[in-house]
Amino acid sequence: MAESTRLLGSAARKTDYPFCPRPEVALAGRSNVGKSSLINCLAGRHQLARISGTPGKTRNIFFYLIRNEIVLVDLPGYGFARVSKGERNRWGIMIEEYLQESENLQGIIQVLDIRHKPSAQDQEMFNWLRAAEIPFLLVATKADKIKKGKWNKHVQDIKQELDPGLEKEQLVVFSAQSATGREKVWSFLKSLKG
Repeated sequence: MAESTRLLGSAARKTDYPFCPRPEVALAGRSNVGKSSLINCLAGRHQLARISGTPGKTRNIFFYLIRNEIVLVDLPGYGFARVSKGERNRWGIMIEEYLQESENLQGIIQVLDIRHKPSAQDQEMFNWLRAAEIPFLLVATKADKIKKGKWNKHVQDIKQELDPGLEKEQLVVFSAQSATGREKVWSFLKSLKG
């Protein structure tokens, strides 16, 4: 039996997407926001998705089968300034093609760093999510980097920037270190499986 949690492959174009008859959920967010740590925490594996200390390292789309149930799709991080404009444009085209043309895409998790207010690119992504009318969840990572008593203030800052009327269930405070928020993210993933 094939391993139920594994890297299926990476791709730069639609013709290279690995085939897997499972629902796909894309992870979108700035470079170095904690997408790999989120994948590893959800999978219960420390080294499934490689964590880089260098932002902008993910240059393709990576597909991870998790528990033989769902495919997490790690999109290249947006907003990283130290790559060429041509490379940023290529990533933009790659991400847009995936989001518009994937046949298995069932939902999107927008990953934000709880410590920082959403950037212009975060706002742009959030607006796209609402317009696309696809189920989405906002995950505010790196909660272990700030005191628990300050989580609510940071959550309110994020909501204020993106949408003050955002439902409580649509934004999860998350820490890969303590697994805070893991079950709430899994609950969202399971809701997409039908």
